[in-house]
Amino acid sequence: MLYLIGLGLGDAADITVKGLQAVRRCSRVYLEAYTSVLTVGKEALEEYYGMQLILADRDLVEQGADKILKDAAVTDVAFLVVGDPFGATTHSDLVLRAVHAGIPYKVIHNASIMNAVGCCGLQLYNFGETVSVVFWTETWRPESFYDKICKNRSAGLHTLCLLDIKVKEQSIENMMRGKKIYEPPRFMTVSQAADQLLQIVQRRREAGEELGVTEDTLCVGLARLGSDDQVIRAGTLQQLASCDLGGPLHSLAVTGRLHPLEVDMLRTNAEPNALERLIEVDSSTFTS
Repeated sequence: MLYLIGLGLGDAADITVKGLQAVRRCSRVYLEAYTSVLTVGKEALEEYYGMQLILADRDLVEQGADKILKDAAVTDVAFLVVGDPFGATTHSDLVLRAVHAGIPYKVIHNASIMNAVGCCGLQLYNFGETVSVVFWTETWRPESFYDKICKNRSAGLHTLCLLDIKVKEQSIENMMRGKKIYEPPRFMTVSQAADQLLQIVQRRREAGEELGVTEDTLCVGLARLGSDDQVIRAGTLQQLASCDLGGPLHSLAVTGRLHPLEVDMLRTNAEPNALERLIEVDSSTFTS
């Protein structure tokens, strides 16, 4: 049996009882280590679970899945995922490979950013398409996430922005030379994501385009959800561009049309005068 087990968002103790029971009866336990991270490391998980973990990087999951599935038809193998197992498409691919190989599988779900974002005060059923905000480079500056945010806002919907994670990544130079040298891990912050959005806003304003997002659009920065030191800050996009929310992982929510209950909830985590300023700038954002 192949078990895909969600670990939740915080630390080692966030695994479910059912998930922990499954882990402890497996012959091999893999820890997916590139789509997200917990606030504790592999050693803390091993101590809590009482099991040795095998780190599964992108290469292993996407190109060496056969190693993970080896003998899973006759023994129990666990694949651990921070959050919920189906938060990334590569995990669906692993399930399909198991099905095609005739290997039974079971999914044990857990909390993920997709539902935990509701703690910021925005109602989950008012969210539109989730987007990913990637790190820009000197030669690659995609803006598709901005267009999707604007599309959501035109329908009155909020947008959850998942911020880029670079773990065990190679530079282009080392990749071309075939050198297995990896860059230090990088985790995009709310301020970095807000800054990229502000640059897009400025460029499109200069091009004379109608703006779906501006410096005064109300957003919510979230850091380390599920941990004891989680941080939630509501403010304008401009304010969050200079807001330090501490260590990873960060996410950003861009608001659409707000219900008065959402406004009251956001006010509890707002930067000074953020809500009042937005009401003055863009009263059409709010609805009764």
